[in-house]
Amino acid sequence: MEDNQVTLDNLEKGTDNPAFSSMGEERLCEECDGPCSESKERRGEGRGKLSSYCRKALQPASKAKRFCKAHAKVLKRVVLGLLAVAYMCYFIAACWLNFQRALALVVMTAVAVFFICWSFFKKYCGANVLLFLSPVWKCFQKSWPWLKWLLWMAILGGLITWLVLDTSRNPEQLISLSGFCLLVLFLFACSKHHGAVSWRAVFWGLGLEFLFGLFVLRTAPGVQAFQWLGDQIQFFLGYTKAGSSFVFGNTLIEEVFAFQTLPIVVFFSCVMSILYYLGVMQWLIVKISWLLQVSMGTTPTETLSVAGNIFVGQTEAPLLIRPYLADMTHSEIHAVMTGGFSTIAGSVMGAYISFGIDAASLIAASVMAAPCALAMSKLIYPEVEESKFKGKASIRLSSGEEQNILEAASNGAAASVGLVANIAANLIAFLAVLEFINAALRWFGEMVDIEGLSFQVICSYVLMPVAFLMGADWADSPLVAELLGIKIFLNEFVAYQQLATYKKNRLSGLEEWDGSRKQWISERAESIATFALCGFANLSSIGIMLGGLASMVPQRKGDFASIVLRALLTGICVSMLNACLAGLLHVPTEVGNCVTFLSTANFSSTSYTMYMCCKQLFASSVLENGTLSFTGAWAGLADSALCLTQCCGHYNHTSC
Repeated sequence: MEDNQVTLDNLEKGTDNPAFSSMGEERLCEECDGPCSESKERRGEGRGKLSSYCRKALQPASKAKRFCKAHAKVLKRVVLGLLAVAYMCYFIAACWLNFQRALALVVMTAVAVFFICWSFFKKYCGANVLLFLSPVWKCFQKSWPWLKWLLWMAILGGLITWLVLDTSRNPEQLISLSGFCLLVLFLFACSKHHGAVSWRAVFWGLGLEFLFGLFVLRTAPGVQAFQWLGDQIQFFLGYTKAGSSFVFGNTLIEEVFAFQTLPIVVFFSCVMSILYYLGVMQWLIVKISWLLQVSMGTTPTETLSVAGNIFVGQTEAPLLIRPYLADMTHSEIHAVMTGGFSTIAGSVMGAYISFGIDAASLIAASVMAAPCALAMSKLIYPEVEESKFKGKASIRLSSGEEQNILEAASNGAAASVGLVANIAANLIAFLAVLEFINAALRWFGEMVDIEGLSFQVICSYVLMPVAFLMGADWADSPLVAELLGIKIFLNEFVAYQQLATYKKNRLSGLEEWDGSRKQWISERAESIATFALCGFANLSSIGIMLGGLASMVPQRKGDFASIVLRALLTGICVSMLNACLAGLLHVPTEVGNCVTFLSTANFSSTSYTMYMCCKQLFASSVLENGTLSFTGAWAGLADSALCLTQCCGHYNHTSC
């Protein structure tokens, strides 16, 4: 026993207590003259009895498991059937209680039922239907050579007729149309291979962009649907306040920009990650890319990436096609880059909406940019190589590695930290650099007696013709050009902040001019600017794009660097083309009956409607020989003089 004694020296050296080791147990058994074999047998018998008890106890569970495996399909159908019956009962109850309140539920249910029925129809009846329609398809293919020219002539004739009728009421729309045509001609002049342009992709892309813009901006269902969608997104983003107020407190999120806006990026990124985990985003991207691929004849890889850019950023969308980037042609790479420069990510879209930018316009601009980006990419960098993916029917979409929905939510929130830090750092840096540039320009200007020279002033003069061609009024063109310059040379975040300030000034009813300075731009110019700024096409994005793609395919870094500037130019022009369409399709908002409005208005605060009505009242007032009279709708009304007095309390005019 002496050798096995535990001493202080043993403890310092880390020697184990022999009583707790198997060898030590055997030695102790031998020294105590105790038969270890008997204890082992007893332990073995105990373990055997315990295992038999466990097996008997677990028999029902194992039988249930085997039953579930054997009848998995039947059980799945039973569970789905029960859920469907439960939802049907809920749906009927909601419609019975208040159909108007349940209208959104009806629309979502109808869309879901349509796609479920379509998937079942395609799975079980698709082959038979295709076989039945094959003679018709063969006849159509034979007639297509002359039928397509007839179709193009009909479309062209209808478009010209519509433009003539539509622009006759608002001739200023012709300016936007001419700007659209000039931008397309400019991109064609910059084309790398003029003779290889795929005009099918160009015309189909521009046609899809125009049709979608027409649906969103002109048709009542489109306007209502996207207005509803924008309102729901704004309502949804309001939930961010629950988390940010708990972390930062109500005072900070109400007064400090960083705590007010940046948490929205975190929340939106978390939600997008959950939607990716559930497969919702992949399903949407595949459906949109299928439409673009079938109509425009582009390859699956470039189409998937551009479709993905509607929802995610310029570095996240290429991850969808990461395995194929190494084998893509230069034209396909250019399309991927152009898609990234032409759109904005869903996460930062939430931040712009929180500024007060119209949500429906932002969503429409992102969706319209996808077909336009593909079309203009094929115009400025046509395909002259043989693509390896031309004949591929489909491309496998990569999915996340999360194990459950909680991990997806956590990863999405964690991934947004870098984006939030990047936004905050860029804002600090760019605003500081802009202030320094303006100070330097003011100093240089004062040397030659030029007062107020700044970066914005230079941009307003240089880009003023471009803003005017997009459809902005001549008086608004300097401010729109200033926003364009900030977006291209700094970033769109700063530009949208400035646009939000102009919109806030207009809605609060400030006077349009404060001396020689314009305080806001018209509603038409706001719409044009919203579309023109919607894209990551700025100089700082070049490094982000190159860094993201080079990290995925390091061996093609040289190809990416040679293409990126051309893609940046294309991305800038795509946003401008969207802005031209917004100017072409914009419908002025009617102010309404100003007599009724001013007669019942509370003049304690001002609004845009009040400013416009007061402006109309000022124009109707006539002062002759010290006598005040009114013309038009205000003639002979007893309240006219009182309303004029109230308007003069807020706005300056010669009638006052």
